[in-house]
Amino acid sequence: MTVGRVIAFDPGSKRIGVAVSDPLRIVATPLTVIDAAEPWDEIEALLDEYAPVEVVVGLPVSLTGGEGPSAERARAFGEELERRTGRCIQWVDERFTTQKAEEALIEGGVRRRERKQSVDKVAAAVILQHYLTSLT
Repeated sequence: MTVGRVIAFDPGSKRIGVAVSDPLRIVATPLTVIDAAEPWDEIEALLDEYAPVEVVVGLPVSLTGGEGPSAERARAFGEELERRTGRCIQWVDERFTTQKAEEALIEGGVRRRERKQSVDKVAAAVILQHYLTSLT
């Protein structure tokens, strides 16, 4: 079994959700939300702090598996992340992750205002947990 943290990014047009795993790759934890306009200093700081051995990026594909404008933006983000950091990106289908994150926050009794601020990092955790589960 490979040991080491995995970090996941859920890139959106305004915000980027971030989640990280534990070193044993069992649990994904929502970490933070980054402003998508100027994310690189914060992303590099997170990569330095958590020293992940793998990087995951959510890829929003349609129900039919096609890629539209959101997927193009996610791919551009992932390619820039790869270029800036030299790290290989693992792509994960993120269909329904924001919906699942929203539902989990509602079930947890999180107020609407707080949900808006945290849904992106919870969606990143859903993406990461899906990835971690696929490894076993």
